[in-house]
Formats: sequence, structure tokens, C-alpha cells
Amino acid sequence: MSAHILVVDDEPDIHNIIKEILEDEGFTVSIAADGNTARKIRAEQHPDLILLDIWMPDIDGISLLKEWHESGLLIENPVIMISGHGTIETAVEATRLGAYDFIEKPVSLSKLLITINRALDMAALQRENYGLRKNIQFVNEPLGHSEMMRKLREQVKRINQHNTSVLISGESGTGRALFAHYIHQNSQNHAGPFVQVRVAGMSPENQALELFGRQGSEILSRLEQANGGTLFIKDIADMDDAIQARLLNSLENQSFLRNGGSEPVPINVRIIAATAYELNEALKTGRLREDLYYHLNVVSLHIPPLREHCEDVPELLEFYLNLFINQENLSYCRFTVAAQNRLRNYSWPGNVRELKNLVQRLLILGNDDTIDVNEIESVLKQRPAQTENLSVYDLPLRQARERFEKDYLEHQLQEAGGNVSQAAARVGLERTHLYRKLRALDIDPKQAKK
Repeated sequence: MSAHILVVDDEPDIHNIIKEILEDEGFTVSIAADGNTARKIRAEQHPDLILLDIWMPDIDGISLLKEWHESGLLIENPVIMISGHGTIETAVEATRLGAYDFIEKPVSLSKLLITINRALDMAALQRENYGLRKNIQFVNEPLGHSEMMRKLREQVKRINQHNTSVLISGESGTGRALFAHYIHQNSQNHAGPFVQVRVAGMSPENQALELFGRQGSEILSRLEQANGGTLFIKDIADMDDAIQARLLNSLENQSFLRNGGSEPVPINVRIIAATAYELNEALKTGRLREDLYYHLNVVSLHIPPLREHCEDVPELLEFYLNLFINQENLSYCRFTVAAQNRLRNYSWPGNVRELKNLVQRLLILGNDDTIDVNEIESVLKQRPAQTENLSVYDLPLRQARERFEKDYLEHQLQEAGGNVSQAAARVGLERTHLYRKLRALDIDPKQAKK
């Protein structure tokens, strides 16, 4: 798909010749002779790059650049300034506001083409880096050397021989999002974006806005964000029935209408959908439309619960230990063999998500360089109903320490009126460290106000 360039210039001779040359180079080109038209085209067509003149009849280019800069829109659409009346000060100001480059008139066409291609390459790299930062929790491939995980990875390879829709099922916490990302990374459209949307808990109106956007809005719909790549819908069976029908129509036609719009927007998107519901039950109860199910379920992937491949637990423990030690600057600990064996025999009702949270909790609240089986038992057995009537002196050391820390920090937060920064100063902890403690102890600062 060729890049779409918006040329904003009030001189017909200039913008017509630029349009002609860029179209010869394979670009799609739109023209705006003033700032208001530029705003409208930018909002509705979302060009990949903007050539912006400084002098226009209604608003100067620097003011328009500043407007887009303050709205955070330059990440999506890099801007190259062009002017026949520029000064050094103007060029410096444009660069400060986020313009990729500043080109003087008369425009050197060879320089313009080089600058445009470099700006587009830079924008693509920024989007890729942003995607990597957003998905840093994902590993290159799902962890585990069990036969079950090996077969799943082989199944993904077979799935990716075709660029079809995929329906992923599995209990909550099994790693459906991880597998969706893994499928995308190894697919034919891996160079495109990977966009995730979660619709559970949203009203039908907000589900429609997330997926299809609004005509004239500066914010791209999820379908547009994922164009040329993959859209992962995390909880498809929680989508409103009418929105499911609208999504199906969009996928069949490879185009959709924005909310409030009348012109079809073409898309080229691979859909990966997931649900924690048992599929036959979701169809029987009407949670999932049959016609959408058959469209999405070209190939299916079932992610097993962790209790069915518990031999992978030690590898997962080691991975999340290293992850939290590096990400949160926590002290290194290791699980004893007895602790690892206890966790291999645990039922893991919350699956991999529960394991991840358990490792984080043990690292944050632990004081030793080893985690033994007694500490594991105290965490696994800890339930409010089991401990609330016991004296702190009757509890295992870890539970006693956690209860004291919870009471102590709740008191300090109340004294600080729920202000975490003030509470951190009172207890002598760095604020991010205190936030970690609060998360691990299930303390909500908003509920701690007097």
C-alpha cells in the first residue's frame, strides 16, 4: 500500500506540481489550500506524512504544527515544513515543535523525495519501537518445553501458512494474548501493526467507537490502527450482538463505515479473536453469533490450563523472576527445589497470570535470597477468612509480616489523606517502591482517604 501524503499549500502552481511528481513516484496525494481543509483531511483520511507551508490565508503553518504537536498527533503523521519566507528562527521553532525537516522554496525535488522517504522510514521505526515498548511483556515465543507447548508452537507454524482469521479459546490467564502476539510475529503480515482491543465491560456505544471510530475524530479506530497488520479482539463473546454483526459485515466487505460517516473505509486486517468461554456454550447461549463464529473460526487454537502442563512451571518461575528483577530493580531470589516441586503440584486456578503475580508478590515482600516451601505454603494457604481471627503471633512469619505491613501502610495512607507521595515520605520509601508494596498487599490508595 502506497504512502498517503497531504500537501498543504495555498499556491496552486506549487501544490499541483508537487502532487504530480509525488504521484509519479507512487504516492497517494491529497491537497489542502488552507489550514481548515488540512485539519479536515488529516482527521478523516489520516495521511502518512504532511508537507506544510508556513504562509496560508487562514492560519500560519507554525500555529497548525503547534496545534498538532500539543495534541500528540505528530507520532502518527510526521510533518515536513516548506516555505519561501523562512528564517533561521522559524526553522528552529518548527524543529522544536516536532517537524521532521524544513525545506526552503524553490523546492529541490530530489531533496524533497529523499526527505519524504527518510521521514516515512523514521515514522515506521517509531511505530515499531512503540509497539515493542507496549508489548515488552511478551517473549519471542510461548515458554515451556513440555510436549503440549511444543505441539502448540507447531500448530502456530501450520496456521501461519495462510493469513486467515484465528479463534483462540482457553481459560482466563492461560496466555491467549501471548499466543495472539506470537501468531502475528510469525505471520506474513508481521511487519504491520499488532493492535489489541478489549471490549468486555464496555457499553455497545463504546464498543462501536473503539472498533469503528467517529467521523471527523483525530483518533483512529482500532480497525484503522491495525490496517496492514493484525487486530486482536480479546473477548469476542462479550461483544454486543449488533456490533458483532457490524464487524462481520466489515470483514466480509474489507471496509467499514465510521460512526457518523457515509464513505466506506477500506481495510486489510487479519483478525485474531479470543474468548474464555467454552465455545459450544457461547454459541448455545447466543453470546457469540454463529455467522461471526464461522467467519472467524477458519482455524482454532485451544490454550490448555497450566495444570495440564505443570512440568513447565520451573521454567516460568525462572522467567518471571528475571523479568521482575530487571524491570523493578528487585533483589535476586531463587526458588528451592522443594518450593518448585510444591508449585508444580499446585492446581493454578488462575493459570500463568496467577504464577506471574505470585512471583512478583514473593519478590516484593521477601527479605531473603531464597524462597522455600514454607513461604510458598503460607502464600498459597493465605485466605482472609483463615487469618482474620488469628493473633499476629499465631501466624507464620511471612503472613505476620504481611499483616503488619498492610495495617501499617493503610494507617500511613489515611494520615496522608490517601496521597501516595506524602505517605512515601512518611515511611521513608521511594514512591515507586511504595506503589509496588501497595499492589502486592491489595491496598487501594483511593480507599485510604479519611
